[in-house]
Amino acid sequence: MSDKFDVIVIGAGPGGYVAAIRAAQLGLKTACIEKYVDKDGKQALGGTCLNVGCIPSKALLDSSWKYHEAHEGFELHGISAQSVSIDVPKMVERKNKIVKQFTGGVATLFKANGVTTIEGHGKLLANKQVEVTGPDGNVTTYQAENVILASGSRPIEIPPAPLTDDVIVDSTGALDFTSVPKRLGVIGAGVIGLELGSVWRRLGAEVVVFEALDKFLALADDIIAKEALKTFTKQGLNIRLGARVTGTEVNGKEVTVSFTDAEGEQQLTFDKLIVAVGRRPYTENLLASDCGVDLDERGVIFVDDYCATSVPGVYAVGDAVRGPMLAHKSSEEGVMVAERIAGHKTAMNYDLVPSVIYTHPEIAWVGKTEQQAKAEDIEVNVGIFPFAANGRAVAANETTGMVKVVADAKTDRVLGVHVLGPSAAELVQQGAIAMEFGTSAEDIGMMVFSHPTVSEALKEAALAVNGHAIHVANRKKR
Repeated sequence: MSDKFDVIVIGAGPGGYVAAIRAAQLGLKTACIEKYVDKDGKQALGGTCLNVGCIPSKALLDSSWKYHEAHEGFELHGISAQSVSIDVPKMVERKNKIVKQFTGGVATLFKANGVTTIEGHGKLLANKQVEVTGPDGNVTTYQAENVILASGSRPIEIPPAPLTDDVIVDSTGALDFTSVPKRLGVIGAGVIGLELGSVWRRLGAEVVVFEALDKFLALADDIIAKEALKTFTKQGLNIRLGARVTGTEVNGKEVTVSFTDAEGEQQLTFDKLIVAVGRRPYTENLLASDCGVDLDERGVIFVDDYCATSVPGVYAVGDAVRGPMLAHKSSEEGVMVAERIAGHKTAMNYDLVPSVIYTHPEIAWVGKTEQQAKAEDIEVNVGIFPFAANGRAVAANETTGMVKVVADAKTDRVLGVHVLGPSAAELVQQGAIAMEFGTSAEDIGMMVFSHPTVSEALKEAALAVNGHAIHVANRKKR
């Protein structure tokens, strides 16, 4: 194997493997370095997302929702389901099979596109050389015309709750419980905490979620966040806002959590505790001191709008750089960089990166919230349409939540779409497509939407922006 490549990618997560495939498609001789190994000790491509993140968590979310529906939702439809039970090991086994399917799929795509896979830890040296330390400890150095750093991120650990065997775990450990904990604590009411808390709550666990902030889902639109909090509380998630964990004590198979909130110092005891307070860039031992690439104090790699570092020919994408730590954002950055290396003038619209929380109901948004727009002194019109007024949602017994459209009051241009409810991620993506082409609320309102579909809620919310909604009373008329 030649030790010189047009492009070397360090990391085979959603940013790295996509960048490698696109670079190879563009005729560049490409290699991708990955050190992650699965439980069998074999190299596993796909990064956190495919191995211990997006894909396995969604598998558990779907399995747990089906159990919940069978246990509590079938009777409404006239279906009698007796003695419904959950086989947790079998549920986890299914999750593992899905993971293997997708990680193996990346390997197949690499082979089909001519990407060279290198196993080991990659490190950028000076002059775009890349040092790889293999599983056996042997070190090989490769030369590249271009290097793409896609090292990803890992869960943040906090001093008050150090990981302890299988009692205090991070998001990875929470995917492999072999039974349903009777009492489950979750530190962090963000995306990961809410999703994992939902999985085990549906299966019967008593779940307490500790959130240090006083505001729930601070990044979401206010009305969406408030309605979501009410919904999750009704589902049985005990979400404690303004609750700061100060310490933990493990006693055998249980853990006592000390925390402070508005009522003062308190303690609660759990069978399992999940630490889900966020992630940080995984850039340790990624860069030689003389490679020229700069990091900030948090380990984030400095890049420009096109993901170029301070070193010509060296780029960085995904969780290791600024912006939201989202798989789809990472992938699009990988495509952009590969195409720019090939001489294309590709750019990425960072204003329209959708965010999704895969609870039930889902929460999703793209663009500006009403609060952000007002903070920027943009006068807005807002349209809201509840799923309780949508025929398809009612037929499916999915009436919780709403669609909210935020539009510029002067131009009618849609600035944001926010959804709590069924198919929220898909509806927001419809909004993102329209927004990419500079849509107005009137444009969406004039489109023909299939009936009956939950998508009609987006059309009605767009109509409501200007007081033209048909199936709900308008706040104003024009």
